[in-house]
Amino acid sequence: MEHFDVAVVGAGPAGSTAAYRLSRAGARVLLVDKAHFPRDKPCGGGLTMRAVNQLPFSVEPVVEDRISRVRCRLKYGRMMERSSQKVLCLMTQRRRLDEFLVQQAVDAGVTFRDGVRVEVSSDRDLKVDATGARVDALIAADGANGTTAKTLGLGGSIVNGVALEGNLPYERLPRGNWRGTLVLELAAVPGGYGWIFPKGDHVNLGVGGWGAEGPRLREHLRVLCERYGVKLEELSNVRGHRLPMRRPGVVLARGRALAVGDAAGVIDPVSGDGMYEGFVTARLAAEHVLAGTTDSYPAAVHQELDALSAAGWGAKKALDRFPRVVFAIMRLPVTWPVLEKLMLGEVSHPGEAKGAGRTAMKLIQNLARAA
Repeated sequence: MEHFDVAVVGAGPAGSTAAYRLSRAGARVLLVDKAHFPRDKPCGGGLTMRAVNQLPFSVEPVVEDRISRVRCRLKYGRMMERSSQKVLCLMTQRRRLDEFLVQQAVDAGVTFRDGVRVEVSSDRDLKVDATGARVDALIAADGANGTTAKTLGLGGSIVNGVALEGNLPYERLPRGNWRGTLVLELAAVPGGYGWIFPKGDHVNLGVGGWGAEGPRLREHLRVLCERYGVKLEELSNVRGHRLPMRRPGVVLARGRALAVGDAAGVIDPVSGDGMYEGFVTARLAAEHVLAGTTDSYPAAVHQELDALSAAGWGAKKALDRFPRVVFAIMRLPVTWPVLEKLMLGEVSHPGEAKGAGRTAMKLIQNLARAA
């Protein structure tokens, strides 16, 4: 029977970066995934600079666009557009990004096996295609639909949002400056928004919101397309996915097993983006496994992410209940610098904002309480 210091189940962004960090520190790491790589994953494919700053290496080889402009509308009506002197977000595709991250892990010495059936029986035992392996620690990183966390008694207190997306060539969009721009259609879906994200040779169109919107997502996506003169049937690779958002009581560690990324439900509630949170949990999981302090991992996650998550839940509820007021606050000149700093990672959560920007954030917080 093979022996590894750590097994990471799931080779998405959180799993691969955790495996990379562990291997670079000298651990013997097994990284496994049920899919054959390269493989695609439903995802908008955006990496805020806040998320990029968490990576221990550059992702430049898979960057397809750089975002410095954000265009928002409220329910397809009133619009605001803001620009930054800095790059706010990098655009990529999950097929390319995930393969690149796995390769970084392999180059760091990780043993990678894809297209395999994995059975986890405890935090120290797993089978890979019926071949047993003994491990000293295990990281569940197999996403929103994975079974590893559940098998190990992790997760639990998670609320799922839903999203549906597809791709469209640039030439099918109305003429305009699509590159370098995030297009957000706020409150176009209850509990969420619609988006248009630029990629190398196409854009990604999608909608996301509360889990209860699942049966209506296709119609929401149709409306988004029609607002831009596109037919839903013109989209390619249309697919849906769940957005796992943790609530108090979620179990992040048990024994020598930890959950990271979507398996831990650490997606940001208001944006539906989990890249930053995934990379943070990957870093913290690697640190605590190496130190032999896995029981302290949940407290470390709460310390780094809870303030941002609470602000996200508040903003989500406020936008859902008082969309016009929240949008009016967003349009204030003092608000954009705070949002810009959040995307850049220059503040860890809205509560760190200073001056008039802090007042704007408090207004949204008060609306969340009223909601």
